[in-house]
Amino acid sequence: MLFLLERELRRYVPSQLRVRRDMSVVLGTRQRPEPDMVIIRAEAVQGTGETAYQAGDVILVVEVVSPESEERDRKRKPQLYAEAGIAHFWRIENQSGRPTVYVYELDPATAAYALTGIYHDRLKVSVPFDADIDLAEIDEL
Repeated sequence: MLFLLERELRRYVPSQLRVRRDMSVVLGTRQRPEPDMVIIRAEAVQGTGETAYQAGDVILVVEVVSPESEERDRKRKPQLYAEAGIAHFWRIENQSGRPTVYVYELDPATAAYALTGIYHDRLKVSVPFDADIDLAEIDEL
């Protein structure tokens, strides 16, 4: 599932951004979660030995919820990402064998995420970049 989503995101991400998987995000002292995928500023990429990016370089965090990570991915991680000022958060869950994408944007007045959309068959967004992804192609959760 992540491979297919990554492939689709690479089609839409503008040249000043990069898609990365299996990298942690430094949110603060002793806070370094590893989201399933991140979209970062291109200038944050330093080389091949990187293991983490600073929260200020992260544009979007994507978490894929599994039974083992449900509590963390639904509650704790979004709170940490919002507190760190990461503007966009997507949570992907399995709904009857199909992916459902919950899209959130950081509300600067409350420093918390506000739900901006729930997508079942097609993910079509204009922020943080334009994307139109057929979720039927991404059916392996």
